[in-house]
Amino acid sequence: MKTSIATVTLSGTLPDKLDAIAAAGFDGVEIFENDLLISDESPRQIGRMVRDRGLEIALFQPFRDFEGMPETLRSRTFDRAERKFDLMQELVTDLILVCSNVSPVSVGGLDRAAQDFHELGERAAMRGLRVGYEALAWGRHINDHRDAWEIVRRADHPAIGLVLDSFHSLARKIEINSIRSLPKEKLFILQLADAPLLDMDLLQWSRHYRNMPGEGDLPVTEFMRAVAATGYDGYLSLEIFNDQFRGSSPTVVAADGYRSLMYLGDEVARAEPSSRLRPKAMPPRAAVDSVAFVEFAAAEEDAPRLEALIRGLGFAAVAKHRTKDVTLFRQGDINLLINKDGHGFANSSYLVHGATAYALGLMVEDAEAALARAVMLGAEPFSQPPNPGETAIPAIRGVGGGLLYFLDRGAKLEGVWETEFEAIDGDPATSSASLVAVDHVAQTVRYEELSTWQLFYTSILQTEKTPTVDIVDPAGLVRSQVVQNASGTLRITMNGTENRNTLAGHFLAETLGSGIQHLAFRTNDIFATAAALAENGFVMLAISPNYYEDLEARFGLDPSLTERLRSQNILYDRDEYGEYFQLYSPSYGEGFFFEVVQREGYRGYGAANAIFRIAALKKQLRPGRVPAK
Repeated sequence: MKTSIATVTLSGTLPDKLDAIAAAGFDGVEIFENDLLISDESPRQIGRMVRDRGLEIALFQPFRDFEGMPETLRSRTFDRAERKFDLMQELVTDLILVCSNVSPVSVGGLDRAAQDFHELGERAAMRGLRVGYEALAWGRHINDHRDAWEIVRRADHPAIGLVLDSFHSLARKIEINSIRSLPKEKLFILQLADAPLLDMDLLQWSRHYRNMPGEGDLPVTEFMRAVAATGYDGYLSLEIFNDQFRGSSPTVVAADGYRSLMYLGDEVARAEPSSRLRPKAMPPRAAVDSVAFVEFAAAEEDAPRLEALIRGLGFAAVAKHRTKDVTLFRQGDINLLINKDGHGFANSSYLVHGATAYALGLMVEDAEAALARAVMLGAEPFSQPPNPGETAIPAIRGVGGGLLYFLDRGAKLEGVWETEFEAIDGDPATSSASLVAVDHVAQTVRYEELSTWQLFYTSILQTEKTPTVDIVDPAGLVRSQVVQNASGTLRITMNGTENRNTLAGHFLAETLGSGIQHLAFRTNDIFATAAALAENGFVMLAISPNYYEDLEARFGLDPSLTERLRSQNILYDRDEYGEYFQLYSPSYGEGFFFEVVQREGYRGYGAANAIFRIAALKKQLRPGRVPAK
């Protein structure tokens, strides 16, 4: 499977872009004409720069407003084409993209356009070059790949073929299976882009909101399957116009792009066994059985408050690590580790970010296979030398540089607890609050990282993304997206912000980077849990009484239920599937907190309640108050 990316996708100078493209692992590059025109290097030097990085130029683009021009302008279009051919030969590439005409003076007619392309094919063939024709979604006369193919067919020239772009076809909702009958030798290159579903002008949608395959809402996988059915085995190339990408690190965007193509190629190969668009064989996406553990990095001075908060939630200290200063707290199927060891990665994480939840362990069927897939998709593996008697657990770097561990289902985790930890006899400081499992993990990231981490999880794990929603913070909006599996054993909510005044923004700024901002635990009876928490001395986050007055009116709740909710600071929501109850801890440090939830068929995450929770938490972080450490 050959991969390419257009230079227009990335920010920076042309050398910066080429460095990022090569480092990400691409085979080729599309040179967008503007990148050539603003460069101080000659086309010949640019071609050499590309080849010196182990790349080849898959395509030169675009050539605009060619076919169907009136006679007074037609000769000029061919003169322009000859100049483009000169540049191609200096660059050393044989393929140019001609996009369908948008000029108001152009004249329609399939035969007329075909005649123009036949002549262009004759000229290209004399130089050993090829021309790919692309139907722009907003083309004046041709805006459908089926019509573009008819022109190519009538042109009947070996140097004239078709360029397929997923955005142009999918944005206009053109029948995908119409691609399956196209002859593969006439498909000169395949360009891929996804996009969120937006009701807006096609040109504006295309020029500003495209994103990587798998990051948007278009059926790119189905589109790709149709192409694969033709036997196509040429380049898969990314052409992404996105304002955010143009302001981001070219290295990060290029790595995301390469991951998206590898993931897409793997998905298509599994669905279309005869596909020739097949990346190197990789294990399937890992199915997650559960969150095996969450580990906190802390130090002697701030661990007591964190431990007290955890004990207040009903967790008991059940074991100590035999060689490190690590304590295991447990309740139900939830395992929390507090690592105060002065050595290793946990200590390094603490020195940079403070006391935070820096590591997440996931129970999967095959940990080594999960690791192998992640690394093949560009994840950074993590390891540190184990002490004698310790188990080396496969891991990768995750959000904010934290760790994501993979543990084999069943025996391996029990083996870790039994061999590396020594049991503690009783923990009189706490009593259980009947928490049964981790409901979801909430990670806060920079806004521009949201799509990166969504793709990271969905490409490695058997998860799907949900539509993004706006979370209202009194200081601004936070964009939220969930990655979850079908069984509900893994739910990760990601909140992206670029506003430091929001609670999420404060957390990012004060902990110096993205990370886990809160953990939600599930109970089967939140009122009984709330009573047990009160007995433990746990102080629930206080919610404004005005919330409950509105709640009763919105949902038509029985006043007695409203009073129970109010008395225990429990929030409530409802969707078409069922009910949801939530309560929160006060914040720890610079915005970390715990949540307890009860689900009764409910599928959301209480987004409507976020503003009330955020307002209550931010009262602890008002200017002039020094947050407790």
